[in-house]
Amino acid sequence: MKNILIFICVFQTTYPLINGVEYEPTWDSLDNRPLPEWYDKAKVGIFLHWGVYAVPGFGSEWFWMKWKGTKLPSHVEFMKKNYPPNFTYQDFAKEFKAEFYDPEKWAELFKASGAKYVVLTSKHHEGYTLWPSTYSYSWNSMDVGPQRDLLGELTDAVRNQSLRMGFYYSLYEWFNPRYLADKRWIFTKKDYIDNKMMPELKELVNRYEPDVVWSDGDAEALDSYWKGREFLAWLYNESPVKDKVVVNDRWGLGTHCKHGGYYTCNDRYNPGVLQPHKWENAMTIDKYSWGHRRYINYKDVLTSFELIKTMVETVSCGGNILINVGPTKEGTIIPIFQERLLDLGKWLDINGEAIYESTPWSVQNDTIAKVWYTAKPGTVYAISLEWPNNSRLLLGSTAKLFRSSNTTVEMLGYDKSLKWRTADNSTVIRLPEKADIQVEWAWVLRITNFS
Repeated sequence: MKNILIFICVFQTTYPLINGVEYEPTWDSLDNRPLPEWYDKAKVGIFLHWGVYAVPGFGSEWFWMKWKGTKLPSHVEFMKKNYPPNFTYQDFAKEFKAEFYDPEKWAELFKASGAKYVVLTSKHHEGYTLWPSTYSYSWNSMDVGPQRDLLGELTDAVRNQSLRMGFYYSLYEWFNPRYLADKRWIFTKKDYIDNKMMPELKELVNRYEPDVVWSDGDAEALDSYWKGREFLAWLYNESPVKDKVVVNDRWGLGTHCKHGGYYTCNDRYNPGVLQPHKWENAMTIDKYSWGHRRYINYKDVLTSFELIKTMVETVSCGGNILINVGPTKEGTIIPIFQERLLDLGKWLDINGEAIYESTPWSVQNDTIAKVWYTAKPGTVYAISLEWPNNSRLLLGSTAKLFRSSNTTVEMLGYDKSLKWRTADNSTVIRLPEKADIQVEWAWVLRITNFS
């Protein structure tokens, strides 16, 4: 009996997880962790770059580095013209008041956009945290600025809308003395990692239990310095989110598009072809910045069609889309961003069947028409980005779907089946009158009964 009890204790110590796997801090082990199913099904997320950089609202979220680091002339001149000589970046934090911040309204907007998850910058490269971090004294949203737990409030509001909540976290901080000291030692010292980054990142996970950990700011050092593998082993084995959390691929030099849960590869990554590994297109509605720009122009903003087109291309090639907006220092999302997100939601209300929980089809896009494809068991969706001449859509990649006379074609948002005929290895589909369609920008055909 004693031997049996000893065997049980050893078994539980060696295999602590429900699925019987303990992940080692090696890429061979970590890369074998299955991606939680919810992420691939979700397809659409909202990204939020929000921090002290929203106060100057000039250039981008890299304002501090461009002003004091690379000393970009445009940024130096901006400060010279608008602020007193001894003004510091930290002085901006007093104006980051978020006085109109209403997380419930934000969450309602994200729900209406059709997004299924939200990712907020818990801390960008400036080091300022949007929660009362124990490890960022006097440089967080509770101690200076709004005097609120901005992250915690939004987490509650988002989850009340039945959406998933995740956090971006910058591994490095441009001007943190501990980080700079480690850097001077060519990253052979890890004071910043052991006493700032790692405990803070674990605090964030333990306190708010995110569905996504979106790592960034890793490109100056190898993953061995960041201890990313050790963190992921803890995240997958011991953390309170070990069974649901997803992570990206930014854990040090050489890891991008190679290691991690899903791949982001580069900012605004949209390869246009099917990828062998799950990936995400993290992109911006503002064509030029992730953070809020006070001088943004209408022409700088993606149109609703461009946003929908990017989403369709991304999902057809097996990716998720993470759509970024940069809130203002007052805590608002500017109306043109709201309009774009609401237009996306209107489109998804009718056509989301072709997006959510879909998979790539054997062909991603059609060379004859501006059409992209997705699929579900027994169904292929053809998403047309252009209304054809004479309302006749010519498909060149679907011949095998129309070998049977039983094949049925319907348009989402239209209650009648569509007529079709084959011609020269192509299929001609007669569309309804455009005035009878409830949606614009792109149109989805559901093709069924082809087997």
